[in-house]
Amino acid sequence: SQVTHQNAHTNIRLVKGSHIVLSRLYAHDRCYIFQNADGRICFAIPYEDAFTLIGTTDEDFHGDPADVKISEAEETYLCTAVSAYFRVPVTRDKIIWRYAGVRPLREDGASAAQQATRDYVLELDAPTNAPPLLSIFGGKITTYRRLAEAALARLAPLLPTLPTAWTATASLPGGNFAPENLPALRVEIARQYPFLPPPVVHRLLRTYGTRTTDMLGDAREQTDLGEDFGAGLSAREVNYLQRTEWAVSADDIIWRRTKRGLHMSAAELARLRRHTGR
Repeated sequence: SQVTHQNAHTNIRLVKGSHIVLSRLYAHDRCYIFQNADGRICFAIPYEDAFTLIGTTDEDFHGDPADVKISEAEETYLCTAVSAYFRVPVTRDKIIWRYAGVRPLREDGASAAQQATRDYVLELDAPTNAPPLLSIFGGKITTYRRLAEAALARLAPLLPTLPTAWTATASLPGGNFAPENLPALRVEIARQYPFLPPPVVHRLLRTYGTRTTDMLGDAREQTDLGEDFGAGLSAREVNYLQRTEWAVSADDIIWRRTKRGLHMSAAELARLRRHTGR
């Protein structure tokens, strides 16, 4: 509304979803989807090797999305839901980390937050003799490429020079290799950087793929990577994230990019914050 100076024809519904992370609850690498008594589902997923991710909640949110936080009631809900299936109860005191996000969904009149559509919805307003306005409701990172192509398809009659769809066969940055070639790639990185412990090589490839060499560059020994902030996070990796992946704060690096915060001590986190300045 601040750009077009007019109100949208459709309202949005802010719905909060929260997650909790605990130490690994089971040894295998599969995930569980649990049917809850209230008709919703929860999941438990192996997470960052040593942890289990449990989610998610659905409740209406009112306020500033920048200040969203998981509530004690949500933590209790998730613990209770999955405890019905695990032999050992999951309790709030076992939570290591928690996070929450807000979904901007299209208001479709659903009576409960979990009933509102999760699909993205595109609404095109193209009045005669006025610029067209495409409004996008919903969507998430897992479907953003499909959403982008759907948006271009809606605009195509108005902008005929747009390119045809191409993302289905294009690799994500660093993902330009077949899954079965990962072991060979791991061997190659270990050969180029023999000073890196195997767990670090594994993590870097999971995080950066073929761009691992872009990040490590000409390093020939551990000291070439600069200060070690803990959990295998070096100054060179931090600088790479700030230079190429829009990381600004320490939280961007340890939670939104690498999840290294799960493995770092308070003292290590403090050193990283001094390095980034925020």
